[in-house]
Amino acid sequence: MQKKKLPALLLSVAMLGALATACGSNNNNNGGSSDASPSASSPPASSPAASPSSSEPASPSASASDEKVTIKIYYPTADKPELRAIEDAKIKRFEAKYPNVTVVPDDWQYNVNEIGPKMAANEAPTFFNTFATEAKMLVEKGWAADITDLWNNYEHKDDINPVLQNQFNLDGKVYGVTQNGYVSEVVINKKMLADKGVAMPSYDWTWDDLYNIAKQVADPKKGIAGIAPMAKAGDGGWNWTNFLFEAGGEIQTVADGKVTAAFNSDAGVKALDFYKKLRWDANAVPQDWALDWGGATGAFAQGRAAMVIAGADGPLQQALQAGISPQDLAVYPMPAVQAGGKHTGVLGGNYLVINPNATKAEQQAAFNYIVFDYYSDDALASLEKSIQDLKTKGQYYVPPHMDYYKPDSEYGKKVQDLLAKYDNAFKYDPSEAALLDGKPEAQYNTQDYYSTMTNVIQEVFSKKNSDSKAVLDKAAADMQSKFYDNIKVQ
Repeated sequence: MQKKKLPALLLSVAMLGALATACGSNNNNNGGSSDASPSASSPPASSPAASPSSSEPASPSASASDEKVTIKIYYPTADKPELRAIEDAKIKRFEAKYPNVTVVPDDWQYNVNEIGPKMAANEAPTFFNTFATEAKMLVEKGWAADITDLWNNYEHKDDINPVLQNQFNLDGKVYGVTQNGYVSEVVINKKMLADKGVAMPSYDWTWDDLYNIAKQVADPKKGIAGIAPMAKAGDGGWNWTNFLFEAGGEIQTVADGKVTAAFNSDAGVKALDFYKKLRWDANAVPQDWALDWGGATGAFAQGRAAMVIAGADGPLQQALQAGISPQDLAVYPMPAVQAGGKHTGVLGGNYLVINPNATKAEQQAAFNYIVFDYYSDDALASLEKSIQDLKTKGQYYVPPHMDYYKPDSEYGKKVQDLLAKYDNAFKYDPSEAALLDGKPEAQYNTQDYYSTMTNVIQEVFSKKNSDSKAVLDKAAADMQSKFYDNIKVQ
């Protein structure tokens, strides 16, 4: 999930950094509300055919119709005037390039419980935002247009980040366009560790390292937590799934046309027992532990928690805005179960999907709008101006850790060269990034699973002697009967 819960100013900057068309969810695409729900932030390349000096975006498609069309676009909500200003400027440039297209803003934000009624009433915009978890559901319900032909005519299709884009490529067809993405990481307040005499671990750290650091830094009497795991809404289940994946577990299995709950495995028990240790043995989680994405990242930004798990850009933005020095912040991969193991984190992202009820001409115009600023020198110029403006205010820019373009592409290098010019642009350590191991979220009823697991986490956090296997078995049975048994996999 990149998340919807970022401060407006910093989120508008993150949008420019993503060079995307609209704001991503948070890093929780994740858990219930976004990445990108805890999306989540985000949600976060150059074509050989494009001139490196061109300031005008290359034509997004092989041909553009002259037919007069109107498209309703995904648009920021009224509480984000900075984002609206960015989008308004884009609309003006787009309509100048495509005078046959009228663009109408629509500030509906994707909601799992609202998309069905929107589609039934033909009230969904021409394109809308969604999360990595939603691909199969949207396709199977017929709520995502097959844009394979549009994609194949897009000259930059081979420059798009495949790790992200592949989430919406199903059965050889394309159903959405990536905006940005993330792999869950751990953001650490180095000063809080230093104040307790706790050494920073190596990037190849383990669950034991995280446990020991959290236990040593925690000071419950002063309201200081060693780590703030999320334990509210769907965000709690999304956060915990990182540990399920690291332990070698799966959310669900798909075989013989059936979806089966799999998170009540030995790996699930191991991951849940680890949470219990953090809560009851180390006493390292916040006393008011029922925190969603905003609550956990807020506790970190306020110095009430030494570590938090999310897509890194969201917590970093909040911490820097709160006055924490960038020198006191570190980004780590998820800890491995044991030394030398994989540092697996949830891989999520933010996507734009075209309404299948739109006409072919409307779909073409919507696709052109979605990719209008991709690989654009205009977008780079906007990003640079934004970083400069922040510098005059003593503020920092935090780029998404994963973007729509390939990081080693010509355009990706342009972005990195630009960021290198400014000391108020946060820099990720390449040696840390090299250890990231992203695992995609499950594709069936993932938001329901996240909410179900949050209830499990709340039970083990509130009952010291809870039986991890028993509560997981009950949760798995609930998911099976309420959701998975109703699915017939094609």
